[in-house]
Formats: sequence, structure tokens, C-alpha cells
Amino acid sequence: MKKDVIIALDFPNGKETLEFLDKFEGKKPFVKIGMELFYSEGPSIINEIKARGHKIFLDLKLHDIPNTVEKAMMSLAKLDVDMCNVHAAGTIEMMQAALKGLTSIKGENRPLLIAVTQLTSTSEERMQEELLINHSLEDTVTKYAQNTKFAGLDGVVCSPRESALIHNACGSDFLTVTPGIRFADAKKDDQVRITTPEDAKKLGSNFIVVGRPITKADDPVLAYERCLKEFL
Repeated sequence: MKKDVIIALDFPNGKETLEFLDKFEGKKPFVKIGMELFYSEGPSIINEIKARGHKIFLDLKLHDIPNTVEKAMMSLAKLDVDMCNVHAAGTIEMMQAALKGLTSIKGENRPLLIAVTQLTSTSEERMQEELLINHSLEDTVTKYAQNTKFAGLDGVVCSPRESALIHNACGSDFLTVTPGIRFADAKKDDQVRITTPEDAKKLGSNFIVVGRPITKADDPVLAYERCLKEFL
């Protein structure tokens, strides 16, 4: 199955985003647009980046009642992104509604649809004490992944540390998209469950999402190429 490095474009506005992408002359990396950039610029930034030839993961993590998520996905499908997501905690019914919304607009050409299990900033202690989920982190993530597969989605967002567990539970063709990536010589920032690109490869991640190690690097293109070399 195809693997790739996705650059998280966590910039506050379109100007900084496009100036960053200008550095990648002759390259068309897969990119992620999250809440910060999308809420700042709206659909226009997606149209601009698609016109430049990039694949886009639209990372809005929808989580609402099924009818609302279905209608929202119908709107997002018209943006022609390549991947989008919901929170698995929204229940199987909500995930099925999201898939229905995408499919109603795009049919078989719909974007990949994945679900967030637990954020990589969440530790087992926080999950249990603050969210009152009284199972282990691994068991919870695996169950959320199984629910996601049952709902008909393509994969999940998880820590690289959980990729092997999820592939064992849901099959090798079920995607694991993994943020929380740091180079061995970099700081963790606010991530808790992290690995290096090389370890993510060994653990079976299909896609790694990399933000600050690339966007804040002195030479972002060199950092991106290092990620590709270590992961692919």
C-alpha cells in the first residue's frame, strides 16, 4: 500500500502558507490543512493549493450529531480534497453518516475518510482521569479503530506506536495516519506519544504527518527530504 509524508501546514494565514510552499520548487508534497489555516482562509486556500498540484488532507476532525456531520461532509466533498476526517468518538452511526455524505457527492471518487482515535497529545493518565475512559490507551484506540472499520471508513489517525496493533485488529489494508513524528535529535513540543520517521516505518504507519520538524526547520526542503528518506 502506498506510503507518504504529509506536511502539516500549521500557519496562521494564506500568505505564510504559500510562501512556505514556494520553497518546494519542482516538488509537490502531500499537505495537511488544519483548523487554524482553514478557519482563517476558508475554501480559497484549498483551491489555491490544489491548483499548484498538491494532494490535501483536510484535517477538521468533525464531531457532531450524525445529520450535521453528513451535511458537512457533503459540503467538504465539493472542495476536491484527497483525505478528510472525523472523531471516532462520535460513534459508528456518525461515521457512517460522514461516509454517506461524502459518497452522495463524489461516489467512488470520494476522498479517503479516516477517524481520529485519541490525539497524540493525550496520555493514558489524562484519558482515564479527565475523560473517564477506564480502559488502557491501547485497548481504547484498538476499539475505536474496529468501530471505524465497521462503519466503512478507510483508516484512522493514531500514534505510530499503535499502528501494528491496529493493523493486527483491522487488517493490513486499513490505513494508519500518524502524527506525533519527531526526528531523533529534536524536541517533543506538546506531543506525548511520538516516534521518529524511521520507527514509524518499522511500526507500519501508512502516512506520517509532520509539522514543526519541517515547517520550523532552517531548511524545510532538506527536512522534508530527510523525512522521505527515513520513512519510505
